[in-house]
Amino acid sequence: MEETGVVKSLDGTKAFVSLKKQGGCEGCSAGSVCKSMSGGDAEIEALNSADAKAGDTVRIAFKSYSYMKGALLVYGIPMLFLMIGAVFGKEFLPRFVHSVQSDTLSALAGFGFFGLSFVIIKTISNRFDKKQELIPVIEEVIK
Repeated sequence: MEETGVVKSLDGTKAFVSLKKQGGCEGCSAGSVCKSMSGGDAEIEALNSADAKAGDTVRIAFKSYSYMKGALLVYGIPMLFLMIGAVFGKEFLPRFVHSVQSDTLSALAGFGFFGLSFVIIKTISNRFDKKQELIPVIEEVIK
């Protein structure tokens, strides 16, 4: 995935680039290097491999596998945990809690597991933050 943006500032080998937010922003694993700004823009941190200067328009590449990991992380894990929790609540909890209907237990366990998934996502996301290969790269200075 590639985007075009404007370099706002530099910090050593990293550049802070302003981009227009796209529809795919929700599932992107670059959430740790992206900050929302006013006007629907986003500022991302990218490796400055093209030696761009402040004010330059640049082309930034996001690795597709990191995009897919982000989508799986944001959508897949919560869905999986919701289903596991619902089955757990429906099949196993009625054996221990007799005073509550199994459908209610299913819903409660499903939402409980769903909430737990966000703790797990945060932990996994913190591990991704430390990996350099997941950081976007400035590939070319356009102007």
